[in-house]
Amino acid sequence: MDQSLRGRPAVVITGASTGIGAASAAELARRGFCVFAGVRKDGDGRRLAEQSPSIVPILLDVTDACQIACAVETVGRAVGDAGLVGLVNNAGIVVAGPLEIVPLDQWRLQLEVNVVGQVAVTQAFLPLLRKSRGRIVNMSSLNGRIAAPYLAPYAASKYALEAINNALRLELRAWGIRVSVIEPGATTTPIWDKSLAAADALAGKLGDDDIGLYKGDLDAVRQATRRLAGAALPVDSVVRCVVHALTARRPWTRYPVGLKVNLLLRACNWIPDRLLDWIIQRSLGLPTNGPS
Repeated sequence: MDQSLRGRPAVVITGASTGIGAASAAELARRGFCVFAGVRKDGDGRRLAEQSPSIVPILLDVTDACQIACAVETVGRAVGDAGLVGLVNNAGIVVAGPLEIVPLDQWRLQLEVNVVGQVAVTQAFLPLLRKSRGRIVNMSSLNGRIAAPYLAPYAASKYALEAINNALRLELRAWGIRVSVIEPGATTTPIWDKSLAAADALAGKLGDDDIGLYKGDLDAVRQATRRLAGAALPVDSVVRCVVHALTARRPWTRYPVGLKVNLLLRACNWIPDRLLDWIIQRSLGLPTNGPS
């Protein structure tokens, strides 16, 4: 670690290789933070380090207990008694497909990365956060409040993260550690391209009879996903929420990102389930006979 970074407020971001994590690391570095950027590949770390001397890459697979322990040791040695001012739990994957046929090992992977991994990292870094009354930012999703068809594994992981966030916010109040959750809709990041590729790979491993049951729906959802990706939120809109959650005097407890997400989440408090089902079906191009 460059000696010039010592004394700067320090933040850890998981899943910083691409997308929201990488953009957040760059913006926080620009604002004067020392950013410990968690990556799974050395090449991604080198690319981030080239962007700014304020970004310090660390190998951090959130499912690897040894890497988590090494990351805590590295960060702790660098920040000393100053501790961490922020932890952004951003790492995540998307497992997609019909609930009936998504293999259980894929369900376990989804929950291991998006839920257990976030808990493991939070537990490990909390002593450093406690030293500076730091903040925790958890990256959820619109799917953490509304479950879309064929995204059950992903939605389940984000619903769980929302519950963890709510409990943690209360548990850490005695130390003044603020906990926020960010809830973007579709965002222009590589994760959705990766999820489509993973869904296609899963389809290739399953029998025609299994896939045939859902073929019409899956074709419609694939087209809708590409359409939604074309109208997705810019990553900067999410990054602004990350920055606010880490720097505002009174950060919000939750950050729905984008006007459409805000309106939809507010409307869901009043819309009956059957009507919401119909709206989701229409938005995804799925056949519907109307709400009943």
